[in-house]
Amino acid sequence: MKSKYLLLVILCALPGLLTNEARAIDPDLGHFLFSKQQQIHDLSEGLTNRVPAVVWSFFDAVRVDDWNTASNLAAHIDLASQRYSQATNDAMTPALRTLLWPPISECWGAYGEFHNWNNYWLHRFGGEIIQSVPRGSIYFGGTDPGRFVISALIESQVDGQPFFVLTQNQLADSTYLDYSRSMYRKKLNLPTTDDLRQTFSEYVTNAQARLKHDQQFPNQPRQIKPGEWITVAKDGRVQVSGQVAVMAINALLVKRIFDENPQRQFFIEESFPLDWMYPYLAPHGLIFQLNREPLAVISEKEIVGDRDYWKKLTGEMLGGWLEDNTSVRQVCDFADKYGSGKHLEDYKGDKRFAENESARKTFSKLRSSIGGLYAWRAENSEDADERKRMYQSADLAFRQSYAMCPNSPEVIWRYVNLLVNHRRYDDAVLIAKTSLHLDPDNQQLESLLSQLIKYQQ
Repeated sequence: MKSKYLLLVILCALPGLLTNEARAIDPDLGHFLFSKQQQIHDLSEGLTNRVPAVVWSFFDAVRVDDWNTASNLAAHIDLASQRYSQATNDAMTPALRTLLWPPISECWGAYGEFHNWNNYWLHRFGGEIIQSVPRGSIYFGGTDPGRFVISALIESQVDGQPFFVLTQNQLADSTYLDYSRSMYRKKLNLPTTDDLRQTFSEYVTNAQARLKHDQQFPNQPRQIKPGEWITVAKDGRVQVSGQVAVMAINALLVKRIFDENPQRQFFIEESFPLDWMYPYLAPHGLIFQLNREPLAVISEKEIVGDRDYWKKLTGEMLGGWLEDNTSVRQVCDFADKYGSGKHLEDYKGDKRFAENESARKTFSKLRSSIGGLYAWRAENSEDADERKRMYQSADLAFRQSYAMCPNSPEVIWRYVNLLVNHRRYDDAVLIAKTSLHLDPDNQQLESLLSQLIKYQQ
């Protein structure tokens, strides 16, 4: 078996050895890899199964920035883990199905982000978040950059310095919970395996009640969400599946962590909107602060601070043309001209940002998330003036987000939804047409545009 993996390592490394010179990786990434490698060594001491040699070969490939070899090895490790496929019966599987897996996947995730991002904007992204989070806080990453870049750039993810990094996306995975508890030990109160079972049971009970309601009252608004797959088997057991269901369980686990660590401040980089959080959230630079008590309103000071922060940031990214009163037409003209990240000869902003898809997508997603909070408050506030104020804040946030990345499905859907709710059909059609022009084969955009034209008429 050892000879099999030695041959695999040689074959994977051969293209890099023949065509690439060894290159030094970013020092921050190197420091992170060293700490993760030591963590894997430490975790493996208490396990029966040895760490496969191919894992160390992966680290060697990353250390010399051999992307091709590292990606080939990572793909093989991923397949052998059987976490997402049962197509192999590899001898590596037992070790990779333990709490060794999360630090391995974090290294691959971090390396992928450092590979795909412009280095300046990667460090700018990480620095903006890290500098905004107080020491000793709990930070939940949502996007891959929000988890992996932050983990790599802070002083020590393993020690929780200067703050603790978790992801809301994997809390329903018992292996990830085991890993997080082993890393942060008594510093944080984190859910146990029994807590996970209890949370899953609570969700299933609630889902069963909502499913029964929908069956009994078909003419009332559905309580089961789109994408939340809930079925009842022949033996009466309720089965749940789908991304929406998984994130609903994750949301309950985030709430448990929030409640059981009352001495900590919490900050969130949104992945999927977690409904229970919205009343507690306030904009905090690129991310959100999760307050201990629900907020009756987001204060004017916070609104102005958020607007000024993003105006300065988008001015650097896009050029200083996008103001409070900039029309959707002007935003779409800009998006149509520069949205592909090409033909930037007369681009007034930072071309490093405009030509880097990862940076544009991530910053756009975070601004869209803040716009989503404003849109939620615009819809749910009982005060007419507050609804208007939140609507205006959401509109600006979505225009900024769309200008950064007009091919982002999230901002398109969110902004079009806001515009339709306020009967701004012409602007909604303009957004859909611009995005379709940039992505002419996108059938979902074609369908959206057809529907909007019907509204318009």
